[in-house]
Amino acid sequence: MKPVIVRTREELAEARARVEGTLAFVPTMGALHEGHMSLMRQARRSAGTVAVSIFVNPLQFGPGEDFDRYPRTFDADVEACAGAGVDLIFAPTRDVMYPDEPQVTLKAGPMGEVVEGAARPGHFDGMLTVVLKLLNLVRPDVAIFGEKDAQQLAMIRRMVADLNVPVRVAGGPTVREPDGLALSSRNRYLSPAERGTALALSRALRAGADAAAEGPDAVLGAAGAVLDKAAAADPPLVLDYLVLVDPATFAPVTSGGPAVLAVAGRVGATHLIDNVHLQLGKEH
Repeated sequence: MKPVIVRTREELAEARARVEGTLAFVPTMGALHEGHMSLMRQARRSAGTVAVSIFVNPLQFGPGEDFDRYPRTFDADVEACAGAGVDLIFAPTRDVMYPDEPQVTLKAGPMGEVVEGAARPGHFDGMLTVVLKLLNLVRPDVAIFGEKDAQQLAMIRRMVADLNVPVRVAGGPTVREPDGLALSSRNRYLSPAERGTALALSRALRAGADAAAEGPDAVLGAAGAVLDKAAAADPPLVLDYLVLVDPATFAPVTSGGPAVLAVAGRVGATHLIDNVHLQLGKEH
């Protein structure tokens, strides 16, 4: 059965009023892939009704970024949602989400100015603003986001806690291609040669994870060695950052305990991110 598609706030409110029991929500920007599908299946297992949004949010793209060329594959996305058992798709236009130029938006704060936020200034302000708007419109019991965007997930959890948003936030594991590349809608931009270079991101994370017992310096050194080779490849990987941070705050980690090893870089014109969760130091 195909999902019901609604495009306006009024249609969404009517559809939401008909929901009985729990509602799980997966916000997306479309161009759906297996990573999104895994989140939808997780939603299907956790609630009686599953809703998905498809909206390419202009507020989270900076000047010169890929808003205009971001892939838009709505018909295929609807088919994918149907295959995952989605009940409701909210597919608003820009005018529906932002009928007027927004005057009041969220500020991500210090946590949004580091790591990915430093590489893409203002990105998390726009992301949090649209996520809060979507949560207010859809009013789900649980919202599910991919762990590949680890900083995004951490910031949404912090927003929900700080602003008392009545929703449970859940993460879904990163889904990878057989060769290790983390699934992303932007992967379709990569030429075969660029894709070969991009594999250095996941290889660097594996090298860092293998060194986790030896502590932070060993992790960053092992991962950095892989990325240094990729920087000399043809085409090269242009590194944006390689960091070892606290999973909840994204502050730097310098001692043992849980951590996220996060990496981002550009291959050609394509910005790619990846991460892995680690337990630093020897286990006792």
